[in-house]
Amino acid sequence: MKLMECVPNFSEGRDQNILNSIAEAIKNVNRVSLLDIDPGADTNRTVFTMVGDPEAIVEAAFQAIKRASELIDMSKHTGAHPRFGATDVCPFIPVSDMTMEECVDYSKKLGKRVGEELGIPVYLYGYSASKPEWSNLANIRQGEYEALPLKMQDPEWKPDFGPHSFNSHAGATAIGAREFLIAYNINLNTRDKNKANDIALLIREKGSYLRDDNGKIVKDKNGEKMKKPGLFTECRAIGWFIDQYDRAQISMNLTNYKVTAPHIVLDKVREIAHEMGLHVTGSELVGLIPKAALLEAGKYYLKKSGASTGINERKILETAVQSMGLAELCEFDLDKKIIEYCIANQNNLVNMKINEFADELASDSPAPGGGSVAALSVSLSGALSAMVSNLTFGKKGYETVWEKSVEFAERGQAIKLEALQAIDDDTFAFNEMMAAMRLPKKTDEEKRARDEAMEKATQNAILVPLETLKIAHKAVLLAAEVAEVGNKNALSDAGVAAIMANAAAKSAYLNVKINMSGISDAKFKEDVLNQSDILIDAVNKAALEVENKIKATL
Repeated sequence: MKLMECVPNFSEGRDQNILNSIAEAIKNVNRVSLLDIDPGADTNRTVFTMVGDPEAIVEAAFQAIKRASELIDMSKHTGAHPRFGATDVCPFIPVSDMTMEECVDYSKKLGKRVGEELGIPVYLYGYSASKPEWSNLANIRQGEYEALPLKMQDPEWKPDFGPHSFNSHAGATAIGAREFLIAYNINLNTRDKNKANDIALLIREKGSYLRDDNGKIVKDKNGEKMKKPGLFTECRAIGWFIDQYDRAQISMNLTNYKVTAPHIVLDKVREIAHEMGLHVTGSELVGLIPKAALLEAGKYYLKKSGASTGINERKILETAVQSMGLAELCEFDLDKKIIEYCIANQNNLVNMKINEFADELASDSPAPGGGSVAALSVSLSGALSAMVSNLTFGKKGYETVWEKSVEFAERGQAIKLEALQAIDDDTFAFNEMMAAMRLPKKTDEEKRARDEAMEKATQNAILVPLETLKIAHKAVLLAAEVAEVGNKNALSDAGVAAIMANAAAKSAYLNVKINMSGISDAKFKEDVLNQSDILIDAVNKAALEVENKIKATL
């Protein structure tokens, strides 16, 4: 599931009515979760954090910027934090199944709309910057709001979007894309903040001054102080003492966890601390973390212990929490600390008990229906393949395929998760179709809007089961591979995995076909039907081959 975070900073931290109004504008957009509002009276600035579907996030960001431009008068603004606009900065951050390139595209889409519809000068920064020097927000914001009248007369300061003229009320806005920032602290068994800071200087990207054996800073031939680079890029760190915990910590901002991951830094700090006669007692995550970052950590520690990484997602995350000591200072609740879990709707079908799902399915409600059942079936196929693979790993007589079995188990778990997501996606798609059908159709304009909404919703209602069909194809191919090398005592389970994938594919195929009559786009119809026909034939053929081979063996 694609998830994008947006962290707009508004130049208002004192008037709660204004902040409530901006929050309302965000909450009115579906498929967006407003996770946090952090106001500061002294800075007169508030940071909002929201996560959701990328298209919905762009809409929510626009509505929030629009509301802020109406309510915040920059000509009267004062505060300790640098600023140059009512919406000072609005970054997009990839969270799940998103690339930085996609976030850049979305930032430009928002920037264009803000510039054209609201008349606010927009400068692109971070990964979105149109000039190298504009990648740094501080360069764009130089001189702050007060410098804007002169900048708007300088050709070098022509904004990326919007008018090259002074907007005295709203100022200007920086919109861009950046990586997710993880605030992470490592706990030490000392109260000496200087020792914590010594380690911080070693690991941070900025590094420290080079010193001789007497502790004196070394200078080059020009008299400039020489620096020793730190061990990790994308790492800012400092040592401090926390009264609340009665200990010293190394406090870090990891600005790109894909480059420098928390667990890698932690293991290195453990080594350094040991050499200094210190001990790392645990660590602390401040705020939220993307699931991918903690999953990477969990797999890292599982591999170190010689265990399979093809286990269920929560077990991997729990391994990370335990290995990193994240619950040392306070409870670490996965559902409150992992972004994807934090925004998950607990009322979704996928969270029901089996009997509850079956009861809902048997009711007179048209959703959930066959599409959700198809997705459930393929999730069971992936789970069975993962099970057989885990029953193979570590077993005597199968040593030559242990590495493969871990790979197969991971693929099975991934298929399971993709398919589980599709259970609710199918129902959401059906509900969107129903909502489109209920749109007014009295005027010609209303009819056109309804027709467009119906076409879009119907296409989506077809694309969801098409995706399930694609997942089923991956599932049956995996089942075939598992059946070849998996534990012979679980061979029948590999066969059931193939049969379930086939059942899912046939079910999804029917759900693709039934909605085609509502499609007016001939090319869309032709492309999807061609894909579906190829996939259903491939799945059916592969499943029958697996089933027949296993029958013959048994």
